[in-house]
Amino acid sequence: MGFFDRLSRLIRANANAALSSVEDPGKILDQSVADMQSDLVKLRQAVATAIASQKRIANQAEQAESQSATWYERAELALKKGEEDLAKEALARRRTCQETSTALSTQLNSQAGQVELLKKSLLALEGKIAEAKTKKDMLKARAQAAQAQVQLQSAVGNLGTNTSMAAFERMQEKVEMLEANSAAAGELAGADLESQFAALEGAPEVDSELEAMKRRLSGGAAQVSLPAADPSTVDQAGVQKVKVTEVDGELEALKRSIEQG
Repeated sequence: MGFFDRLSRLIRANANAALSSVEDPGKILDQSVADMQSDLVKLRQAVATAIASQKRIANQAEQAESQSATWYERAELALKKGEEDLAKEALARRRTCQETSTALSTQLNSQAGQVELLKKSLLALEGKIAEAKTKKDMLKARAQAAQAQVQLQSAVGNLGTNTSMAAFERMQEKVEMLEANSAAAGELAGADLESQFAALEGAPEVDSELEAMKRRLSGGAAQVSLPAADPSTVDQAGVQKVKVTEVDGELEALKRSIEQG
């Protein structure tokens, strides 16, 4: 494939794509029906012309047949009058008229076939136009609905990238964050208040427990008393003297327990 062929195909493809992008289905449907209506008018004119031609040929064929009969009558008259040469001339004219009538009859048959074909085409086109008119409004409504759907999908698709929508969503997130911070601050304030009241409510119990402990300790100290010491066993500092024999016995017992262990 040559360069210019490829370039020509590319140009035609781009032109077709550009035309397709600007085509309005509703306008194209209206124009198509209008074009078919125009074709119908032209076809009707062609059928009318063909029918007129058919009638003209038929008239010419009838005239030729009539002239043929006339020349035959003239040939008989000439022959009756003894004008043999004149009778021959009349018969020659009659033959010419017969040949003309035969040719016109053949042409008339052909023309009749063409007229019938044109009439069938006319009826078919009229049917197609009637069907197109019926479908046109429905197709236009479907095209409008499809275009509206495309516009809706495009609008929905652009919501994610639309700056106004993005700003709206950003402010929504900010409001939710402020609400969350407010709720958290409220919970913390409530917890601190609860702890203060709990401390206030628990203080008397601690004080009562502390007073009870003081009373118990002061009362126990008064009840405990040491045995009276022997004056002979107390030194000058008032500390009671321990006998050596008692200590020695305890020391020996300690040694035995260690050895046994």
